[in-house]
Amino acid sequence: MKGWEFTGTHQPLRVVEKPDPTAKPGYVVLKTLAGGLCHSDVSALDIESWMGSFNVPVIMGHEVCGEIVEIGEGVEGYEIGDIVAVCPLYAKDGTTPGYTRDGGYGTMTTAPVEQLVKVPAGLAPAKAAAATDAGATSYHAVCTVGGVGPGTKVGIIGVGGLGQFAVRIAVLKGAEVYVATRKPSAQERALSLGAKEVRPSITDFADTNLDVIIDFAGAGKTTADALNTVKQYGKVVLVGMASDKSEIYTYSMIFKELTFMGSQGSTTEDLRGCLELLASGELDPKINICSFDEIAEGIDRLRRGEIDGRLVCVYD
Repeated sequence: MKGWEFTGTHQPLRVVEKPDPTAKPGYVVLKTLAGGLCHSDVSALDIESWMGSFNVPVIMGHEVCGEIVEIGEGVEGYEIGDIVAVCPLYAKDGTTPGYTRDGGYGTMTTAPVEQLVKVPAGLAPAKAAAATDAGATSYHAVCTVGGVGPGTKVGIIGVGGLGQFAVRIAVLKGAEVYVATRKPSAQERALSLGAKEVRPSITDFADTNLDVIIDFAGAGKTTADALNTVKQYGKVVLVGMASDKSEIYTYSMIFKELTFMGSQGSTTEDLRGCLELLASGELDPKINICSFDEIAEGIDRLRRGEIDGRLVCVYD
C-alpha cells in the first residue's frame, strides 16, 4: 500500500510505501474507496499545538469510506465486500484514523468494528466519506447537541464544508433556519438549501428570537456575537475552531440564563442518521473530487481557501 505520511508541523506530506495492513482482533482491513480532506489537517500541518494529538509518522486522513477486504477475529455483523464508513471517534483502544493510526490518505487502512457504519446501497463513496466528519459532525451539532427539531428557530454561522450540511439537516428536521455568512456564493447556497433568511452577521437576527445558534466559524467574535444574539434561555453550540480564544460578555450568559456547549465530532448513530439523509437524496452537499496524487495540492487549496464545499479523494 501507499499513502501520504505526516511527520510533523511545518513538514510537507510525503508519499510512502508500506506493507499492506492485517486485521488484528476486533478490526477490519479496508481498501480505501474515498478519503476526505479536512481543514483540521491543514491546521495540524501549520499549528504546532496540534502535534500532541498525533502519533507520528502516520498516514493522514480521518474521513474514510472503504470496502472490507479482511476481517479480524471477533468481528461480527460484517462481511468481505461490505462498503462501510468509519466514525473517527470512540474506538475502544483510543485510536483515531489519520492521527494515531493510518487513515484515509492511504490506499488501505484499518478500523475497529465499533467505528463502522454500513453505507446504504447506491450511495457514492465520496459522499459517505464526507459524511464521516463534516456530515456527521454537523448532524451531531444540530440534532444531538443542539436539539433542533420541528419549529426550532436556529441560527447557523458559516456555510462552508460543515455549515452546508447543517443548514440542510436543520431544514429537513423541520426547523426555521437563519444563516449568517458574508460570502455571496455561500448566501446563495444557504437559500437554495432552504434557509428562511440570510444576512452578513448573526447580530442581524437580534430581533428574531433564535432558540439555538450553532457557530461553525469559531472566529472569536462570532461566538461572542452568538451569545449576545440568542434569545433568553437560549442555547449556543460551538463547533468551529478558527480561533482558540474568544472574549465573551459573561453577564449576557448570566442574565439570559444561556446554555453554552461545545460539540465535537459525532457518534456512529449520528453518522448513520447522516448517511440515511444522504441516501434519500434530500441531503446533497457540494463535493469536489481529487485523485490520490493530488492530495498534497488539495491541502494547499484548502489552505488558500479555494474549496467551496468539501474536498474528497476518490481512489481508482
